[in-house]
Amino acid sequence: MSDRPIDSAIGSAQDIRVTTHRLAAVREAVLAGEIASDAPSDAPRAVIGESWRRVRVSGVDPDRDRPQKPLPVAELEYRRQISRLAPVLPVLNEGLLAAADAAQQIMVVTDAEGRVLWREGSAPVRRMADRLGFDKGADWTEGVVGTNGIGTALVARRPVLVHSAEHFVRSHHGWTCAAAPLHDPRDGRLLGTVDVSGPAPGFHPTTLSLVSAVARLAEAELRTRHHLSLERLRSSAAPLLARIGGRALAVDPNGWVVGVTGLTPPDRVALPKSPEAGPLWLPRYGMCTLEPLPGGWLIRIGRQERDIAPSRVVLDVSARDGSTVTVTGPAGTWSHELTPRHAELLFVLAAHPQGRSAAELARDLFGDDSRTVTVRAELSRLRRHLASVLAHRPYRFAEGVEVELRLPPQPVHLLPQSLAPAVAAARRG
Repeated sequence: MSDRPIDSAIGSAQDIRVTTHRLAAVREAVLAGEIASDAPSDAPRAVIGESWRRVRVSGVDPDRDRPQKPLPVAELEYRRQISRLAPVLPVLNEGLLAAADAAQQIMVVTDAEGRVLWREGSAPVRRMADRLGFDKGADWTEGVVGTNGIGTALVARRPVLVHSAEHFVRSHHGWTCAAAPLHDPRDGRLLGTVDVSGPAPGFHPTTLSLVSAVARLAEAELRTRHHLSLERLRSSAAPLLARIGGRALAVDPNGWVVGVTGLTPPDRVALPKSPEAGPLWLPRYGMCTLEPLPGGWLIRIGRQERDIAPSRVVLDVSARDGSTVTVTGPAGTWSHELTPRHAELLFVLAAHPQGRSAAELARDLFGDDSRTVTVRAELSRLRRHLASVLAHRPYRFAEGVEVELRLPPQPVHLLPQSLAPAVAAARRG
C-alpha cells in the first residue's frame, strides 16, 4: 500500500469504500503496534507514516479532538492584512472555488503557521467543518489536529493528500483534504497553504493536481506583482542614483536591488525587518546610511576608520515553520530568514565549531562527500548575507563570534522537512 498512491487507487464509490476500510485497518494496526508505521508492506504511505510518528511524539490523542483556540478577531484581521497571500485570493478563488462548490467541498487558505485565514465554499460543508473547529482563525498544524492536508503539507513542503483514516484523529476520518504549500517566488519562503477539503465520499482523483496547479498560478501572480513593483521603484530611483557620487544602492522594502552606482549590483541586500532612516550596519557593506525612497530605500555605503564586526549570532531552528539567524554587533542587530538548505548548513557549522571541509559538509547534507560543488555554491549564496560571520578553510563561524544555537524542545522536531543525514542523526539524539 505504501507504494500505491491513494488517488490512483480510487476510481469509483466502491473504490472509496474499500480504500477507506483498508486505511482504517492499517491505522488501527499501527496504533496497536501490530505493524510499524515505516514497515515495507501493509503500512501507510511514507508521507503519512512520517506524519503519524511526529504527531504521536507530540502527544496528539488519536481518538479525541484537542480544543481549538482560534485567533481573536483583531489578530485574524491583522494577519490577513499583512499576508502576502491576500493579493492572490482572486486567483485562488477563480481556480478552485467553483470546483469546490460543485463537489461539496470548501477552500481554505492558511498562513505559514497553519492558522486559517480564509474559508469559502459549500455552506453545508462549512457547518460540518465548524463542528470540528475547522473555522477561520483555527490552528490546523499537525501538533494540534494531527495528520491533515494543511499541517502535513506545511511540514513536508510539498502538496499532500490526506484521505479518510489517513487522518490521525478519528473524528476527521470522514474527510479528505488536498493541500499545497504556497511560497514567496522571490526567496522561496513559505507563505502558507491552499487546501480543498470535504466529505470523503466526494473525493475526486484530480483534486490534488488541481490544487497544486492553482498554487503555482498564485505564485506566478506574486512573481509578476514583484517585478512590476521593482520596475516602478527603478524608474524613480534611476535619476537619483545618476547624481550620486560614491557607492549607493536603491532597494525595495525587502532589500531587492533595483539599481546601483559605484559597485557590482547584488540581487538583494539583507535589511533589518523594520529598517529606519539613518546609520545602519549591513553584513556585506559595513556602515551605511539609509534614506527613504518612494517604495523603498536608498543605501549610501560609507567607509569607517575601523571595521565594526559582529560579536554574536543566534541561530534559531526551534520553530517548525522556518529558521532565522540573528546577528548582533556594536552597530545594532538584524535578522535573516533562512532557506531550508541554509538552515541545515548553519546548524551543522554550529554543531561543529572547529569547522567542516566542503567534503564533510557534502556528507553531512547529502550523504555523499563528492557533492562539494553544490556545497560551495550554497555557501557562496549564504555568505552574501553573512560574509563577516562565516570563515572558510575550513568552513566555520568566524573567530570571536559568540554562537547560540536554539533547538526545538524535542529533537524529533528539528528541521522536520530536512533529509540531511546530519540532521536526521541529531533528531535521534
